[in-house]
Amino acid sequence: MKKTFMTLMAIVFAITVNAQNYNVGTSSKYTDRYGNTTSTHRNQYGQTMGTSSSYTDRYGNTTTTHRDSYGNTIGTSSTYTDRYGNTTTTHKDRYGNTTGTDRSYTDRYGNTSTTYSDRYGNRTGSSNTYTDRYGNTNTTYKNNYGQSVGSSSSYTDSYGNTTTQQRSNDSNKSIWSW
Repeated sequence: MKKTFMTLMAIVFAITVNAQNYNVGTSSKYTDRYGNTTSTHRNQYGQTMGTSSSYTDRYGNTTTTHRDSYGNTIGTSSTYTDRYGNTTTTHKDRYGNTTGTDRSYTDRYGNTSTTYSDRYGNRTGSSNTYTDRYGNTNTTYKNNYGQSVGSSSSYTDSYGNTTTQQRSNDSNKSIWSW
């Protein structure tokens, strides 16, 4: 597989010394009345790069199917939520091979710390998400060496739909990878 698969919130970053942030795309998430979501991912030019469709069961666990711009399935993510609201997400490619894992801890203020690991369990990066009183979020991403590599900002409207702006320190890198 030419490209490493990881979804919205699993990332592969390169080490960069460039402190400038580049717009690398947006994601628009629509939530239906059952709590299921469909996200459309666009690059910095507005071209659709793919979609993610998520179904959440009654226990709060989520299964997400990722598709490319042609509708072909390129992978899945399965998220398990424990009784404390912490999550473990396992990402798989189109063949069912595990490509990575995310582990997230949410504090009592709604802020989230996430650690990303590759298929072998090696740490590849981390992120910290701050949620304001309106439910909007700001996330900073770091590589395995603790260097900042990107950020994202999400705004949720009164209908529960979310728009996310992604930024990377490298103009040639996307913070989600297809």
